[in-house]
Order: sequence, then C-alpha cells, then structure tokens
Amino acid sequence: MTGLTTHVLDTALGTPAEGLRIDLYRLEGDTRAHLKTVTTNADGRVDGGPILIGEIFKAGTYELVFHAGDYLRTSGARLAEPAFLDVIPIRFGIADEAGHYHVPLLISPYGYSTYRGS
Repeated sequence: MTGLTTHVLDTALGTPAEGLRIDLYRLEGDTRAHLKTVTTNADGRVDGGPILIGEIFKAGTYELVFHAGDYLRTSGARLAEPAFLDVIPIRFGIADEAGHYHVPLLISPYGYSTYRGS
C-alpha cells in the first residue's frame, strides 16, 4: 500500500477514538497549506482509504493536527479548562513516494504517543 494513513485509539477508555477531527497540512518553507480535513470512524480510522495518495502524495514535510480536546470532551472525559491537551500537531517527513506512512495516535486526557506504524 502507498500513501498516508492514521489510526487513533483512546487509551483512557480502551477504545478507538470515533469522531476525532484531523487536519492535514503540507509545509514548504514558511507556508502551511491545508490539504484535507477528515474525521475518524467507529474503528478510529478514516473512511475511504489513505488520507493522502496518488499525485498529491509527494516527498516533503507534513503535519497532522488532531483535535483531541473536542473529541475528549464529547467522549465524556472530565477536562480542566483550558484542557491540558487540546490540539495535537504531529509534524513528519515523507521521503519515499512509493512507501506507506502510517501515523497512529494513542491519546488520553493527559498524554499521547505516536510512532511510524505499518
């Protein structure tokens, strides 16, 4: 598989993070271009296959912005205001245009982790 995918899991609830909004940007120098906004499904994934694929899947620097605070509030988490975690940006590079880049996010109200998955 070629392209960019993600998967979001709520580690506090032990479930996929359904309904979490994610914005995708491409960065070139000081320019941050919005490419797409998606929302996770019941499995914590994005419907319709890879978020980025085909002609627009190019080498470069990208940023996924996870709107965790909005999701956590709707999941019933009790958050302080302002929330400790609200918007989580993950900036990463794509070097291999024939590769698969999977950027999962594990979240809770007070922590998160990510890695390059498969």
